[in-house]
Amino acid sequence: MAKIELEELFKAQAKLDATIAENHNISYATTRHRRIMACLVEIGELANATRCFKYWSNKSSEPDEIVLDEFADGLHFFLSLGVDIKTSKKTYNLTKHADNLTDQFLEVYRRLDIFYKKQDDISYIKAFQAFLNLLPLLHYRWAKLKDAYYKKLGVNYNRQETNY
Repeated sequence: MAKIELEELFKAQAKLDATIAENHNISYATTRHRRIMACLVEIGELANATRCFKYWSNKSSEPDEIVLDEFADGLHFFLSLGVDIKTSKKTYNLTKHADNLTDQFLEVYRRLDIFYKKQDDISYIKAFQAFLNLLPLLHYRWAKLKDAYYKKLGVNYNRQETNY
């Protein structure tokens, strides 16, 4: 499947994180647990947008623009956590691990919980890989997510400039 080069995105995220740190007088050390929590919340919002677990409903997924925006939010926090721990891995291969979105979302949560407990590079890489492996199940190409990330990056800079 697709190979994803993330060096450029890690650099872009580090710059945004530096702006946020300066504006709010915070550091990676003082916000890691909150960023893990934010990442979990964003993954939940993504799952909610896909409606993959809503067996009781006939409504379909939110439009692609909303799903991609939620995915970009999760990507922001994963990248931020990677910058924080100085992850060694900047290239990933998309693979399909689970047979359905619900199981893959649960795998992301499981892996993030392990990262929360260990806070090391190996557990981070496994959690991030599980997150990225949602893409094939959502039938999106990396280019679409990358575009969504940069669009949201602009929104996030604007929020910092306007005291969001």
